[in-house]
Amino acid sequence: MTTKPDDDIAAFLTDWTTAETGRDVETLDRQLAPDFTGIGPLGFTLTKTNWLDRHATGALTYNTFRLEELHLRAYGDTAVVTAHQITEGTYQGHPLPGQLRVTEVPRGSRTRAPIGSYPGGGRNRDTEIP
Repeated sequence: MTTKPDDDIAAFLTDWTTAETGRDVETLDRQLAPDFTGIGPLGFTLTKTNWLDRHATGALTYNTFRLEELHLRAYGDTAVVTAHQITEGTYQGHPLPGQLRVTEVPRGSRTRAPIGSYPGGGRNRDTEIP
C-alpha cells in the first residue's frame, strides 16, 4: 500500500502532537531537524536543544495540545502547514497562551520539521511567558 504525501504529513503531525503532550524527547529529537528553529508566542526563538530541554526538564507541561483547522500546501518533499493550536498547560508554572496560530514546515517522510512558528494571534495575548 502506498501513502500520499498528505497522509505522511498527517501522521507526522499526529506523532508530533502526541510527543509534545507526552514530553517524548526521543521522538521530538527524531522529528526536528538539527537546525530547527522554534518561534514562541511572544516572538522569542528556540533552538532544537532549547525545545527539547523544556520537555526534558519538565519545565513545560501540557494538559491539552491539539491542532485544528489544518491547511496543507505541499512543495515536493516539503510542506507548509498552518493550523489553530489549542493548548492548556504551563511553562515554569506560568499558564500558556491557550489558542495560537501555528506554522509548521515538515520536510521528507514524517521527519525533520525545520521550523515551528507560534506567532501572536493567540486569544490569551496578555499571558507572560518568561
